[in-house]
Amino acid sequence: MGSRRGHGEGTIYRRESDGKWCTAVDLGWVNGKRKRKVIYGKTRKEVAEKLKVALRDQQQGLPVAVERQMVGTFLARWLADVAKPNVRPKTYTSYADTVRLHLIPTLGRIELSKLQPQDVTALLTAKLRAGLSPRSVRYIRAILGLVLGQALKWGLVARNVVALTDPPKAERHEITPFAPDEARRFLAVTRGERLHALYAVALALGIRQVEALGLRWRDVDLDGGTIRISKQLQRVDGKQTLVEPKTAKSRRTISLPDEIVAVLKAHRVRQLEERLQAGDHWQGEDWGLVFASPIGTPLEPSNILKQYKALLAKTGLPPARFHDLRHSCASLLLAQGVHPKVVQEILGHSQISMTLDIYSHLMPNAQRDAAALMNRLLAVGD
Repeated sequence: MGSRRGHGEGTIYRRESDGKWCTAVDLGWVNGKRKRKVIYGKTRKEVAEKLKVALRDQQQGLPVAVERQMVGTFLARWLADVAKPNVRPKTYTSYADTVRLHLIPTLGRIELSKLQPQDVTALLTAKLRAGLSPRSVRYIRAILGLVLGQALKWGLVARNVVALTDPPKAERHEITPFAPDEARRFLAVTRGERLHALYAVALALGIRQVEALGLRWRDVDLDGGTIRISKQLQRVDGKQTLVEPKTAKSRRTISLPDEIVAVLKAHRVRQLEERLQAGDHWQGEDWGLVFASPIGTPLEPSNILKQYKALLAKTGLPPARFHDLRHSCASLLLAQGVHPKVVQEILGHSQISMTLDIYSHLMPNAQRDAAALMNRLLAVGD
């Protein structure tokens, strides 16, 4: 049979021009135009199998892909039309870097509708072998899942193949929080430092570094003994910028221990003195930051980390991340019997399961204490 008009839907025929076998599936009216999908194959059997799959997808209400669009083309479209208008600038930059560095070079030339689970698995395996951490590879997989989820909504693919792959096992970062005596030693060493209040607040309240650096005096109520977490300091397009917290749970009000109220009052006096000394050089009027440079501008996280590690060494403690102050806060609270739900609210975790997953191993006596309480409850006298 030649490649002429008149072949009905589902009729498998061989084209005289190139010898390929093909057929067509009627997709109905799309945007005012009649759409058909042509299915090609090297043999009649191959075309028959593809036709069977397409007709089954139609019957099940699954979309039959029409556009012959490359994965790379769709990734660029997703970044521009979906990601950029709907996520924070720093998140968009992270998405764009992941697409540019990891997804387009490996999957970009594959036809979107033909992307298979094994293609995704091969990508993840290659990235692990190249030395990326399991966490980084899980992130790459998550971004690709978002992209293909959108392609599924738009009817460009019949399934999200990422859902048919297994993520790398999550690596658990070893948490080495301060013991109570170590926390006291650390704060004693920092007491004479200009940013003593920053370390005290981070340790006592468990706030994230971006939250501490974005804390403004307008969010601090020293008379009422509370602070409100409403901003984060992040670098966007190379500039320090105050942005909204990522989740609703991250926006929270935290009660201040009396010790921290006193520390913040002393810090405010120090900052007022620095403002007088800076005179016309003071640039903090618009920022209003609690923790700032001597002229009121935002602090650089890298400089803080250097000072923090130097203070740990001075205290005789092993190197750690600034974020470990947050872990120390949680572990100290849990060790004192504070309910995990309260710890969740202080830390701003979106779900209590996150708090328990991270810190449950820091409560080794919890089950033993629970058993002792139940034993006393059920004990029957002689």
